[in-house]
Amino acid sequence: MARDYNAAVAALNTLQSNFSIVDAIRKSGRGMNQNAIPEMIEWVKRIGYEPSDFDKLNAIHIAGTKGKGSTSSFISSILYQYTKSSSGNAPRKVGLYTSPHLRFVRERIQINNQPLSEETFAKYFYETWDRLEASAAAANHPNPSSPDTKPVYFRFLTLMAFHCYMSEGVDAAVIECGIGGEYDSTNILVKPSVTGVTSLGIDHTAMLGETIDSIAWHKAGIFKPDVPAFSAPQPEGAVQVLQQRAAERSTTVDIVATHPALDSIKLGLAGDFQKINASVAIATASAYLQQQGHTDMPSPNDGSALLPEPFRIGLEQVRLGGRCEIRHDPAHNLTWHIDGGHTLESIEMAGRWFASLIQHPSTTSNLPRILIFNQQTRDASSLAMRLHTTLATALNNRRPFTEVIFCTNTTYASTGFRPDLTSVNTNAADVEALSVQHELAKTWAEVDPDAKVSVVKTIEEAVVLARTAGTVGTAGTTVSDGAHSSEDVKVLVTGSLHLVGGVIEVLESEVEEAARSRTT
Repeated sequence: MARDYNAAVAALNTLQSNFSIVDAIRKSGRGMNQNAIPEMIEWVKRIGYEPSDFDKLNAIHIAGTKGKGSTSSFISSILYQYTKSSSGNAPRKVGLYTSPHLRFVRERIQINNQPLSEETFAKYFYETWDRLEASAAAANHPNPSSPDTKPVYFRFLTLMAFHCYMSEGVDAAVIECGIGGEYDSTNILVKPSVTGVTSLGIDHTAMLGETIDSIAWHKAGIFKPDVPAFSAPQPEGAVQVLQQRAAERSTTVDIVATHPALDSIKLGLAGDFQKINASVAIATASAYLQQQGHTDMPSPNDGSALLPEPFRIGLEQVRLGGRCEIRHDPAHNLTWHIDGGHTLESIEMAGRWFASLIQHPSTTSNLPRILIFNQQTRDASSLAMRLHTTLATALNNRRPFTEVIFCTNTTYASTGFRPDLTSVNTNAADVEALSVQHELAKTWAEVDPDAKVSVVKTIEEAVVLARTAGTVGTAGTTVSDGAHSSEDVKVLVTGSLHLVGGVIEVLESEVEEAARSRTT
């Protein structure tokens, strides 16, 4: 049997928790698994490590509700600039472990800002897989190859990432938490170099609690004795919790203000809110580099300090798909605006970002504005209504969209999910019946009866429908081949990152197919 990348992804997908299990946990109200860390430590031992072995990775551990992926990417991009230095104390290989992925699962495990190749991913996947089966056989498990001899999806990828980074000689690893912090599977790190908490909001309430203070308690669980900790500005109650938790862990937490140097830097990630993410990244990267002996670092606590050139370059060159991303589609007179938003706060930020792009007088034409939205597992209607309110307010009660398309996260009409995007932790009956999407359509029609509202089954169909509306909406206008203008039809894609990843998959696969056609 082939043991290539495709086979690895197929095997990995067998470790996903199905909807009934996820839903039972959500409804039980029992919160996070308090045995998660002991269980994870046991898995670590089964692949041949002790948690303290990972001290060699000099990890920078990042938790938070909003912006932890962006912050982690900023840090990785800054540190990567130092790999080019001839200094003996500069990192040589920078690891970045994030979630979720957009197109390919290998995006989650990066070295020097590049996802693992398919071959490298398969290599470390099967090394981890085989070690787990060997340990099960040594323990006289009746069926070492069964799924229950491996941890669930995210835990497995965490094990695999750490094994990969140890094997590849990574000497600076930026590790993003999954959910929470205290009981997150990444929190087996014994002695990270720095920890950071990004902006907090209400999310994953079944596991983390329904108050910002409870959520702060979980996120602060990554704090470690004598390890510097930094946080984005938070509500007062959350700051108090962070400070209390830091004291309990024999450390302190510094609240990071927006760095003034960012006013003169064009960040690689769009959106004004990225400035605070970049500021947390500056503080944590600086603290790490100081520990490694770099003496020209700005003080993590001095926001007025000048930024070294590698910091500026790293902040400008960072790339992270699906976050305030703009893609021009001149063949269809469209501009795609793509930004995930899975909490009320983040969907509001996405709305503000989109509003800032369409408030200019040159964008007040009668061309259509189109929304593609889905959020399969959270309170989708509340998110959609927050988006509508945010945009209607920003646009002085002008209609935010002329056309609204609701779809599932299923990628293609003919083949369903591409393997990397397969998800079994949603209610299959609801997906098949389009229950969430029809409820969304009903809710939107009530607040904007003049908008054309459509429900389609797949992301591919939503893309086609948007392009059709774009072609009709721009009839009579002329756009030169390969050009784009402010008069393009503007499409906002937001909600679930699974939706965002699927849209990027559809658009990118078309580009790749066209490139293949040109070379054959």
